[in-house]
Amino acid sequence: MILALETATAVASVAVIDKGKLIGEFFTNTSKNHSQSLMPLVDSLLRFVAKDIEEVAAFALAIGPGSFTGLRIGLATVKGMCIALNKPAIGVSTLDGLAMNVSGAQGLICPLLDARKSEVYTAVYNTQDNELCRLTDYMAVAPSELMEQLAKYDQPVTILGDAVDAYPEVFKEPFLRKAAQGNRWPRAAQVAQLAWQRLQRGEVDDIYNLAPFYIRRSEAEVSWESKHGTGKEV
Repeated sequence: MILALETATAVASVAVIDKGKLIGEFFTNTSKNHSQSLMPLVDSLLRFVAKDIEEVAAFALAIGPGSFTGLRIGLATVKGMCIALNKPAIGVSTLDGLAMNVSGAQGLICPLLDARKSEVYTAVYNTQDNELCRLTDYMAVAPSELMEQLAKYDQPVTILGDAVDAYPEVFKEPFLRKAAQGNRWPRAAQVAQLAWQRLQRGEVDDIYNLAPFYIRRSEAEVSWESKHGTGKEV
């Protein structure tokens, strides 16, 4: 059994998957921050599906890209449970999990997360032999630049994520298809499914070295470097 957490954006969700089958998922999109809502969601879900936390074989989480604070909260929560229960952790890309929401869509799939600074976190996917396949690197890119890249594929593109509505003036080309509202948010159920696939291959992460995947450095890092330099000799 895998317990998965998704805290990369404004929404919080937790899911339990048992032998590849989703048996429960709780999802919230409220004003509460993740530090307030996450553990109550975990506790409530386990009680609802009548499972004990000791039955969890591995803990999974979305490691980014996404909100710097949200990712840290999710990672700290998973690390605490893994260390306390001596269980492995499995990290999953936020973008991979988000793209899974519309796996099987005709043409391309392009998840879009608002990265601020007039950029989006994204990657381009399609479905091959019923499997989701990533065609590009993970990117932090200006929406207009992304549109130029997508136009070159000459295929319909399904877009989803919190940046879809953040840049309506850009994401309006006729080859774009917006996913239904209910499919636009990252979900712990998809994180759990991807983690289950990794676990079946014997892949787990070192809990002590597992870290958020930011793509772009945090504001704190950039600010510190601007004041103190890189610390590298030239």
